[in-house]
Amino acid sequence: MKLYFSPGACSLSPHIVINELNLPVTLQRVDTKTKTLAGGGDFHVINPKGQVPVLELDDGTRITEGAAIVQFLADREGARELAPQPGTVARARVQEMLNFVASELHKAFVPLFTPASSDPDKEAARKVVSKHLDYVESLFADGRDHVTSAAFTVADAYLFVVANWANFVGIPLETWPRLKAFMGRVAARPAVQAALKAEGLA
Repeated sequence: MKLYFSPGACSLSPHIVINELNLPVTLQRVDTKTKTLAGGGDFHVINPKGQVPVLELDDGTRITEGAAIVQFLADREGARELAPQPGTVARARVQEMLNFVASELHKAFVPLFTPASSDPDKEAARKVVSKHLDYVESLFADGRDHVTSAAFTVADAYLFVVANWANFVGIPLETWPRLKAFMGRVAARPAVQAALKAEGLA
């Protein structure tokens, strides 16, 4: 398999899941600003959307969108702890969180990484991000170790990656102590440490 990634971007989530599953992978770095591949080439040829991640299977099939990729990988490998059985409430909870992170939390960060955003736009974005993190914090109030259950799932990988962006845009995670503790637990996982190291982030 080949994973098209950009260091620290949302492509880090499938990278973590690949490591959790102990799967062999070739990493292909992408410059998301210029939409070019490391070593040369137009990334739009790989993904017309111009976004990472892209997972390329051994037969050349390509899958895009991180939430789809991580579920595909866990299902293909039969990793029911990472992605519970389809048709169960446990699986719906994982999908619910994947969708929340993708459509709400991830999206809310965009103005904070966009150079053209005005200061008022960035301040408004910080408020939206903070509101979403308030919600995430509330989920840990029952003492769970991970966002949908006691077990680590693909939803935790995605949440970890996106919530970590707060550290780069002036949103201190100390405001949310349960989330901060969750981030520490996930960061300590060998699969996460290996992905961070491979992407030059640790």
